[in-house]
Amino acid sequence: MMKLINKFRKSEDGAVTVDWVVLTAAVVALAGAAYTAISDGATSLTESTGTFIENQAPE
Repeated sequence: MMKLINKFRKSEDGAVTVDWVVLTAAVVALAGAAYTAISDGATSLTESTGTFIENQAPE
């Protein structure tokens, strides 16, 4: 029984899985933060461009 417990304790298969889960969660969180930053900037730029075009006098 002790041999089985020691083998289980030394096994790193589960640790690798946890590493990948944490790494994937970090990538998803960074992608969400980047999307939010880009979305806010793109919306602002679009509104500014629309306002500029509306204020142009016809030639």
